[in-house]
Amino acid sequence: MEEPRPPAELDPVTSLADPRAVQIMTAEHGSLLSARSLVYTEAFTRGGMFLAFLSFSFVGLALLAQALPIDGTFLLITAVVLAFDLVVGLMTYGRVLATSYEDYLAVRGMARIRHGYADIAPVVLPYFTDTIHDDLAGVMVSYGGPPTKGIGAVVYQLTTSAGMTGLIIAMLAGVLGFVLALVVGSSSSLAFIAAAVAGVAAFVVLALLTARYYAGIQSRLSVSFPSPRE
Repeated sequence: MEEPRPPAELDPVTSLADPRAVQIMTAEHGSLLSARSLVYTEAFTRGGMFLAFLSFSFVGLALLAQALPIDGTFLLITAVVLAFDLVVGLMTYGRVLATSYEDYLAVRGMARIRHGYADIAPVVLPYFTDTIHDDLAGVMVSYGGPPTKGIGAVVYQLTTSAGMTGLIIAMLAGVLGFVLALVVGSSSSLAFIAAAVAGVAAFVVLALLTARYYAGIQSRLSVSFPSPRE
């Protein structure tokens, strides 16, 4: 019986002019598109789950208020429920923030592949509507070119899914601070002050941690095709 011959050794791809290079990049491009779709689905699902859970919690508290007097016991139960909602919100915020990073990596990868397409066929470059640069400024073109520094970046961040979730968490922290102040016997005026302090503190902490998270990411990412300087 004749022994099978070993497969012939394939010639490695050494140039973008090799048609196999285009096939490989096209397959990778499709994989990144699928990854972005999954990331968006997860972000919307997690955000929707948090909002649904928060809504059910308030509905449950409203029903409980009809059966119990508004006293220390009810306020303590409310504080426990709000604290649990806050924990769920923080976990949701962390995951939504992570999905934003994963989406950024996918867009960055597609920018590199698009740069390869431009190197192979420069004639198609005028027809591209998206970026071919993988630095921060280049990748943000795919998101509409929002500001990445200053107050404009903060305002833009508030319009994202993570920003909206962070605002809800800050307001939830404020409500929890109000309830806890009432539990310990504070007056309504002091409770409102506690709510304002807790809400603002939660917002500032989340903003600082988010900025540090993104700054750390950018410091670790390498840039192969930077945007041209104007």
